[in-house]
Amino acid sequence: MIRFKKIQIVSDLQLILLGIKRKVRIAFISRYLFNNWHLLLIKYILARIGFNVKLRAEIGNCTVVLDPEVFVGLLFLFYNRLIRSVECTDNMFFVNGMKVNDISDVIYNVEILAKILGWDYDSVCNCYVRDRVKFRHMRPSVINIIDGDAYSFLKVNGRIVVDIGAFIGDSAIYFALKGAKRVISIEPHPEAYKELLENIRLNSLTNIIIPVNAGLASKPGSICIKGTDLMHTYSTYHRPGGNCDSHIPAITLRELIDKYAVKDDAVLKIDCEGCEYDVILNDYEHVRVFKELLIEYHTYAVNKSVKELLKILAKDYKCKLVEGEKDIGIIYCIRR
Repeated sequence: MIRFKKIQIVSDLQLILLGIKRKVRIAFISRYLFNNWHLLLIKYILARIGFNVKLRAEIGNCTVVLDPEVFVGLLFLFYNRLIRSVECTDNMFFVNGMKVNDISDVIYNVEILAKILGWDYDSVCNCYVRDRVKFRHMRPSVINIIDGDAYSFLKVNGRIVVDIGAFIGDSAIYFALKGAKRVISIEPHPEAYKELLENIRLNSLTNIIIPVNAGLASKPGSICIKGTDLMHTYSTYHRPGGNCDSHIPAITLRELIDKYAVKDDAVLKIDCEGCEYDVILNDYEHVRVFKELLIEYHTYAVNKSVKELLKILAKDYKCKLVEGEKDIGIIYCIRR
């Protein structure tokens, strides 16, 4: 279940403290996974500050050395209820009851994690399938959004959703499965957009999901795409103008609202690695058209504070923080 925090944040320090509280909650998840969880937490902290220590984890009657990233990854998966159990007997590991050869693969190999979660690779469609949902390639975001039910708090049934930062279509497909009337999917990166089109077709959702190869901005123009690798679009703010590998048209909320007849009960989801600041600070009159907002903020991408967004949003919206920190987090807002 998503834990909401009312936004009464007035300083970066409070955001930092919220982040620390979340990390503490996740840390104590370790008591459900490891016999020697106290010692592991101490050693993990020592490893993070530079000491050469090994994390020897005791699981069942087995002992295994974990990379710090694997240790934390397992905690996050358990915290988000994707992993229900990790067991080991005679050096044989079982995650959610399924045998895995190497516990690290659960973190480093997304295909293995997908298999644990019930996804199968279908050689007929050359895609991953579960419960008739299909994806050309398995990506971490698929697991986060589809398996993690990341946007469960949004009320999309029967509504239009404008999905900014659609990536490969995982969020658009999620919204369609939840009953959205239409999903306008905006994705600037050419390779991500290509895979988005494939996934829409695989799921026979061309009558619901409308793909748009563009980047959101407060003014018309073009978006600068840096890097051709699909995975490069993660944590990259494709901003207007500049010298770059390619240029993609920029689209504004006004254009989207007019072109696709977006109504005032529509939902706006923004996850664009920084463009949220440009749009909310400079084009708020069109943001406030939407009934519900989901905004993933990325302060590191634009060197701004989340307080700047909250001050403007408070004019018309009641907002809550969905597990956030100073640098990154998710704001959920509903218009008063």
